[in-house]
Order: sequence, then structure tokens, then C-alpha cells
Amino acid sequence: MRTEVLIGEQLAPHLNALAELRITVFREWPYLYDGERRYEEAYLRKFLACPESIMVLAWDGDRVVGASSGLPLAAEDAALRRPFEDEGWDVAQLFYCGESVLLSEYRGRGLGRVFFDEREAHARRLGYSWICFAGVRRPAEHPRRPAAYVPLDGFWQRRGYEKRPELSTEFSWRDLDEAQESPKPMTFWVRRL
Repeated sequence: MRTEVLIGEQLAPHLNALAELRITVFREWPYLYDGERRYEEAYLRKFLACPESIMVLAWDGDRVVGASSGLPLAAEDAALRRPFEDEGWDVAQLFYCGESVLLSEYRGRGLGRVFFDEREAHARRLGYSWICFAGVRRPAEHPRRPAAYVPLDGFWQRRGYEKRPELSTEFSWRDLDEAQESPKPMTFWVRRL
């Protein structure tokens, strides 16, 4: 196992592997995402276009088994910026952590800490004051919620992130059992760097 930090265009050779990884991992709870390769590759291109973006890859030999992304919030979609703008935040001071995806057989080995350490260090080097991410909110009684599911809230809190319910947005995607996309509520977590 090894990790590798890529900045901006360095990500280009890995787009296919990352698209497949995102589709695989996001099929699981709590996202239940019925992904499409074309969308995934288009989504990942924004990291290529942003010279301040970061992608931390986890490798097992020559196979990408995990990835964690980040870029300035100002470079993100309006749906991600708007909750902060509406609450009076200076978006230029915020670094946004996108996904952290890791194949299930590699979880519990400390890679989540590495993913956050690398993104936080990158944001500090770039001079950002705050770092944030958004997590999907699913009802506790959702029929697909695994009985043994343990939310990551405790891990995020130990890292100093605070859940901010007033900072929320929606994104639409098609769940595994849906015929079309539907909006999913997302709540932000924020930490001062």
C-alpha cells in the first residue's frame, strides 16, 4: 500500500480508474448512487482544470483502491458555494474537500486519516483559513441502511470538524432503485485551519 498526492493536471492519467472507483464505492450506503462513467469523467475534469486542486490516491500495487479530492470552494459549483455565501462567509477563504472513496476491503487501515491530513496540509500551504466538506443526509429508517452501519461523524468530530446544519444544499442523482434522479440533502462540516 502507498499513497500519492497529485495536483491539478497530474491527475490526467488516472481519470478512468477514478471514475470506476467512484461508481463502485458510491453504490454503497449512504450514497446508493447509480453512477454513469460519462458523468464521472466530466466531474473529474474540474480537478484537472484547477491548479490548486488535490487528489490523494491510495494504491495497492498498480491498482488505485482509494482517492480523496479537494479544491478551492470558489472553484466549485454554485450549489456548494451558495450556502456559505448566504450565511456571509468569505468563499475565497474556504477549501472544499470532495469525495473520499475507498474500496471496502481497504478500510480500517488509517487511509482516512492520510486523506484528511494531506488535504488539510495542502489547504494550509495555499493559505486557506477554513476547510469544509458535505455529507449526504439519509433518514435513519431508510430501507437500505445496513444494520451495522456506523456513521463517520465521530471520526470527523475528532479531526475538529463541526457539523453546520445551517449550511446545507441539495444534489440530485439516481439511487440504485430509482428510475430518475431525485434531490438528496447534504449538510456541511467545517473546520478552521
